[in-house]
Amino acid sequence: MQRDQLSFEELKGDQTPFDESPFIIDSPSVQPYYRSPHGAVYAEDCNTFLKQVKTGVVDTVFADPPFNLKKEYGAKSNDDLTEEEYLAWCKTWIAEAARTIKPGGAFFLYNIPKWNVLLGAYMSEIGLEFRHWIAVSLKLGLPIQKKLYPAHYSLLYFTKGKPKTFRKLRTPIELCRHCDREIKDYGGHRNAMNPKGVNLTDIWMDIPPVRHQKYKSSDRKANALSSKILDRVVEMSTAPGDLVLDPFGGSGTTFAVCEAKHRNWLGTDIDFAAVIKERLEGDLFLHRNTDVLDLD
Repeated sequence: MQRDQLSFEELKGDQTPFDESPFIIDSPSVQPYYRSPHGAVYAEDCNTFLKQVKTGVVDTVFADPPFNLKKEYGAKSNDDLTEEEYLAWCKTWIAEAARTIKPGGAFFLYNIPKWNVLLGAYMSEIGLEFRHWIAVSLKLGLPIQKKLYPAHYSLLYFTKGKPKTFRKLRTPIELCRHCDREIKDYGGHRNAMNPKGVNLTDIWMDIPPVRHQKYKSSDRKANALSSKILDRVVEMSTAPGDLVLDPFGGSGTTFAVCEAKHRNWLGTDIDFAAVIKERLEGDLFLHRNTDVLDLD
């Protein structure tokens, strides 16, 4: 699972464009902006797009919506709603996205804790089953007066009933960056440890920030998400050939990982479908990931 840069040419294989018809309600007014061999991206509002997706056809939903922090996205996006407006909007698309998931499929929601506390409760209310609150450690903001320093984002992991797919991931045993020795002795039972590494926990301390320009587009000012997060989501909850849906395509990270992992995908972005097309037709630039898939 180690990659630094994969080109579309290396991954594309069969160049037959993806056929979205088994998953999408046919509509002459809602058509893909771009098709790759593995997926299709739309240039539609998330709710307009989601209403076109058939019920019970998606294996995993990953959603990284705007956080309502008054950030600048594209001309068609508004990241400055009242709290009531934002939560109502989120509940609308969450319900639509949940409808598209197969029994046993997964729903991952990435947001700040302030919103995910409330949205997680709503996901339980509509019948999804809570599995994990994954803390993604990223210190990208500034300290807030009279509050603890916010240093993590929340990745909620729900399923529609008992999960049909859960694949165990292991991470390398952590080494000291100064002496290159193992940091823990694991209670004196180091020799009994699995040689593939330790089980992935629900605290992810090893996610690199997306700073380098090669991971971004000059046409999109908002931050891009590290592909390492999506790598884990996709490997954990899907098998090759499964369908992943992302209603907030952004810089196209979800779709780039799906291309690399040979998963089918569907998604939309109201402002940046052209940015996604550019990324998928160029170098994917995925972050290096040393996780090991343990299928034993």
